Amino acid sequence: MVPAAVLAAPFGVQVGEARLALDTPPGFSDVQGTGSPRLLELAEALTPASNRILLFALEDADVRRFTVGDSPELRRYVIGVTPKGLEHERASAAAFQSYVSESLRELGAPAPAGEIRRTLDAQPPGRVSLLAELRRDPQAVSVLQGTRIPAPGRGNAPPRYLLSTTTLMLLRGKALSFAAYTQYDSDADLEWIRMSTARWIEDLQRLNNR
Repeated sequence: MVPAAVLAAPFGVQVGEARLALDTPPGFSDVQGTGSPRLLELAEALTPASNRILLFALEDADVRRFTVGDSPELRRYVIGVTPKGLEHERASAAAFQSYVSESLRELGAPAPAGEIRRTLDAQPPGRVSLLAELRRDPQAVSVLQGTRIPAPGRGNAPPRYLLSTTTLMLLRGKALSFAAYTQYDSDADLEWIRMSTARWIEDLQRLNNR
């Protein structure tokens, strides 16, 4: 049985003086309530210590594996954070744009369309590359990134790739960052992360416009 504390459902979180409504993409459940040091360490590895983690979610199948003592596959996961330095301030439109510029300034220009694997193969393993800008408006900016995963040990193992999206949002006067990750084995993974990110943005805006 999956504990009720990690079942997927919208939930509230306090950020400064604001009460925000958060949710995970469909098929994911927030796992912070498990209290697992291993999962906490994984979440902390995904974001700088200057951020406060608001949600960290695994696929429901991974949650079931974890609750029966098996190792989760961790093929896909998502995280939401807020900068600790801005947590108790109300971010104006100008402050949010400054946050966006600061967060994305080192990404460089996007890769040519349709050349994801070629772009990632040309980069050293572990280096994150900007692949595309998915959305840019006054309250949400989202980009697609990718990296070639370093091969363990030596040998002729085929290259592995990881795709991620970073979405910076202004919700109820608070600056937040959401990221989704997936292994990249086929175009289906690329389509999943694009569509899931777009839907996640819409869901978060809808929940916080009430």
